[in-house]
Amino acid sequence: MTEKFQRLLNILKEMQSAVLAFSGGVDSTFLLKAIKESGINALAVTAFSEIMPESDMRFAEDMAGLIGIRHKVIKTSELNNPEFVRNTVNRCFYCKDGLFTLLSEIADGEGYKFVIDGSNVDDLSDWRPGKKAAVKYGVRSPLVEAGFSKEEIRELSKVLDLPTWSKPASPCLSSRFPYGVEITKEGLKRVEQAEEFLKNLSFHELRVRSHNDTARIEVRTDEIDKLLGKGLREMIVIKLKELGFKHVAVDLEGFRSGKLNP
Repeated sequence: MTEKFQRLLNILKEMQSAVLAFSGGVDSTFLLKAIKESGINALAVTAFSEIMPESDMRFAEDMAGLIGIRHKVIKTSELNNPEFVRNTVNRCFYCKDGLFTLLSEIADGEGYKFVIDGSNVDDLSDWRPGKKAAVKYGVRSPLVEAGFSKEEIRELSKVLDLPTWSKPASPCLSSRFPYGVEITKEGLKRVEQAEEFLKNLSFHELRVRSHNDTARIEVRTDEIDKLLGKGLREMIVIKLKELGFKHVAVDLEGFRSGKLNP
C-alpha cells in the first residue's frame, strides 16, 4: 500500500475513535475502508432527508455492510430551516451545521472522540460553505490531512476493489436549484424522479437543473447526440412534463459538477 495511505492509517489510529459523516460516495467510502483497516472504533452515520435520493441512502447502507463498519441512518430536516429553503449562496452551511450538530451529539453520547468527514484536498479550492460548519464543530478531514486528491482516491479505491472507484459524484438534490430559487419538497422530488428516469436510459453522468418551471438537462458532451436522438428526445420531454416541468432544455456545454457555483 502507498506511503500516503499509511499516513492516513496513522492519522486514524491517533484518533482512536470517530463518527464518520458517511454519504456512500467515492471519498467517504474510501475513508470508511481506511477506518476498517486502521482498526479504530468507529460509527458511520448517513443523514437522510428529502435532499438525498433514496437510492443513494440504500447504496450507503450496502457499502457500510460490505466494508463491515457499524452504520446508522438518521433523519434530518433541512426544509424546516428557512435559511436553507431560501437557497442563498450559504445554503450548504445551514445543511452541514444541522448535520454536525447531530453527529457531535452522537459522538458525545456514545463516547467517540472525533467527528470526521470525507473532504479531500480538491474540495479546498471549490465553493464549500459547509467547511465553515466543520470548523465550527471541530470536524476533522483525515483525507485532507493525509493529502489525498480525488484522483488519488479513485485510483487507490480501484486497487482496494471498492465499487465506488468509478462512481459519479452525487451531491445533494438541492444543488440542482440556482441560488435564490426556493427549495421545496415537491421540487426536490421532481428533480429526483427526472434524474432517475434519465439514469435508467443509461446516461452516465447527468444533472437536471431546476430553473422554476424549466428543466435544464446536463449530460456528458459525448452523450448529447444520444439525448437529442429522435424518439428518445420526445420521450424525455413527455416524461419531464408529466413530472411538472413546463419547459425542457438541454445544456449544450454538457455536464460539469458544480456548474451553478460560479
